Amino acid sequence: MSRFVNIHVLKMRGKKSGERWKKKKARMANKAAKGKADEVDKQEEEVEVPLTRREEESEEDNDQESASDSESSNSSSDTEAEDGPKAKRAKSEAGKKWRNRQRVLVFGSRGIGARDRHLMDDLRSLLPHSRADSKMQRKETLFAINEIAEMKNCNKCLFFEGRRGRQDLYLWASSVARGPSAKFQVENVHTMAELKMTGNCLRGSRPLLTFDQSFEKEAHLRLLKELFTQIFSVPNHHPKSQPFFDHVYTFSVVDDKVWFRNFQIVEEDGSLAEIGPRFVLNPVKVFDASFSGRTLWDNPRYVTPTAHRFVLIHMPHFPSFLLMNYLILLRSMMKKMKAGKYLKNVQQKAAYQASRPTESTYALDKTDEVFGTIVDEEKEAKMKEIMSKRKPLKTRKRKKAGRGAGTEVVV
Repeated sequence: MSRFVNIHVLKMRGKKSGERWKKKKARMANKAAKGKADEVDKQEEEVEVPLTRREEESEEDNDQESASDSESSNSSSDTEAEDGPKAKRAKSEAGKKWRNRQRVLVFGSRGIGARDRHLMDDLRSLLPHSRADSKMQRKETLFAINEIAEMKNCNKCLFFEGRRGRQDLYLWASSVARGPSAKFQVENVHTMAELKMTGNCLRGSRPLLTFDQSFEKEAHLRLLKELFTQIFSVPNHHPKSQPFFDHVYTFSVVDDKVWFRNFQIVEEDGSLAEIGPRFVLNPVKVFDASFSGRTLWDNPRYVTPTAHRFVLIHMPHFPSFLLMNYLILLRSMMKKMKAGKYLKNVQQKAAYQASRPTESTYALDKTDEVFGTIVDEEKEAKMKEIMSKRKPLKTRKRKKAGRGAGTEVVV
């Protein structure tokens, strides 16, 4: 009897322990659900992270889009609550895309001076969308710059070329894909470290570009204006750029030369303070393609620095304006002389062919034929037939004693 009682007691204990485990499991599930609900409430109560100036501008532009998408945002409110303010910031940044993917390759050749190198570094610091490369060897052609730009994934290029033992500096501005390209002589260079101006601007900020009215008067100046606009303007939403304007690049034409200045916008009323650098570009030629192609425009008033130095040394007492006029006339005369060079060579060749003698220029002695060898034509014909019928020589291989290296023997 006692045995059956014990079994019944054990069964009752087992039922009670199972019920206790179920209740414990339910309590744990309730606690987990309450913890998730508390976390969601805390995330809703948390203050959002303050947005930057760039994100505030983008939100103002996207107010209309957010109003149209309000219904879809209500349906996905649960997922936004889980992600928090980071998801909102990611969505706001997704609307800002870097569409104008302009990259400028800024580098130089071997042989440029220290001041020219500092000017190149200043331009790199002013252009956040620029890329650098090592100096190019002098033996390489300029057309190889197109391949270097493609390797660097750049579609614009500023190339500094030094000549005459670091005395002369030339700047090439080119659109790598299909051209055009322009060659300038750089004059009156003053770097930012040398000037020590009071103006200042943030690194990577976008500039405003201003051009003189004279850029609209001539065709080659309109082309240069478009080329400068594509090179010096910083693309919108570039990763290394700042989303505001605090300085101005000015391009003005004086004495057929392009003058470059960089100013800081101090106040909204238009007051400016110069930052630097300063330099003057004297245009030499404009080409159809990138570092090659036919010449679209040639500067008739350009004088090489070598000729300018020569005149200053040998004629120091003449006034400067007379010297420049003399140099321009000298260059035009040299061009005219070079233009007729090809025609002159053709005419000289035709005259030589016409005056060339058709017969021997010295007298021949008819008795010299006695000392000539008598040739039998029949025998020569037979020998040619025999040689043509002869079979070509065959080659066979023989093995040498040793390692078995074969040699060809003609039989």
